[in-house]
Amino acid sequence: MRKQWKRRILIDNPVALDPVQIKQDLHDDNQVIVQFSHPDFYGSILEEVDELCATLDENFGVRFYGHYSLSFDADTLLRIPHVKMLHLNSLTQAHNTDTLATLEHLYSLHVGIYELENSDILGIDSLRSLRELTIISEKKNINLLYLKEFSHLEQLHVGGKVKNLDAVGHLEHLNYLALHSISKSPLHFINKLKKLKHLRILLGGREHIQEIEENEIDDLEIVRVRGFHDLSNITKFKDLTRLVIEDQIQLQEIGFDREMKALEELSILNCKGLTSLLEMKHLPTLRKLRIFKTAIDFDSFIHQELPSALTEFEFATSKSKVDQEIQDSLLKLGFQKWSIT
Repeated sequence: MRKQWKRRILIDNPVALDPVQIKQDLHDDNQVIVQFSHPDFYGSILEEVDELCATLDENFGVRFYGHYSLSFDADTLLRIPHVKMLHLNSLTQAHNTDTLATLEHLYSLHVGIYELENSDILGIDSLRSLRELTIISEKKNINLLYLKEFSHLEQLHVGGKVKNLDAVGHLEHLNYLALHSISKSPLHFINKLKKLKHLRILLGGREHIQEIEENEIDDLEIVRVRGFHDLSNITKFKDLTRLVIEDQIQLQEIGFDREMKALEELSILNCKGLTSLLEMKHLPTLRKLRIFKTAIDFDSFIHQELPSALTEFEFATSKSKVDQEIQDSLLKLGFQKWSIT
């Protein structure tokens, strides 16, 4: 099933906090993040933030972002020692990042620093107990070898320049993995991740994902990956319930050469070179289908045997008159428009 992300409520550069409202928002199953874009906004409020960090769970967090023309001083973190969810992202520079070693309560850490100073930042011992980690840098080759010691990690989003990517294969409890702007690195390590359910491959460049063998992943997204043209091993993802293929201009064909009994949602978006979507009859549980901006001929496609479970179907070309005719045809055939749930 698709991963359900919590709604985020952002409190930007506050001059005061409303603990009652924050607790209500958390009770309503949201995340609440207090964020600061410049040191001028820290004031004395960071101590109040830390008091909340000490009493609330990991869905209450702190974010430092922006700081344009400044390098973020991570010694600021000494003022929030009880933080459980920390975002240091949309930052150009930061210094004193070793201060992360003093944070003993971290559950999730999100680092997006363009000019990250320390390529061995993951070597900080206190980070080994993390459950969630995002690490993205465009300048330094982040050393992922330390991930072998992150035995509790369940969610990982890694991107930019990295080395030792195959260390991810040691994360026995990993449930969610996003690879962002990582080009051509072999993906064999994914076969070791027996608990992986959600895989996203975003940007970067690679021709295929043939290294991935039969697996239990149930949610797969491949978005804007340069040079990607071969999805012939898709039926190895036998437990997929949701598949999204987006912005893949070199992909010409998708075929389901054997039955995929679990697939319920299929979205193919802006794949302008795609001419063939074959063997749809092998998707017996497909309920929702969305095809936008492809080279697939609607009249040919609609006459193949379609899954009997299919009830919600959208097909669009971006030509308004043609799309209206197609939509009318689908309605006459008994299909509803795709609903967002």
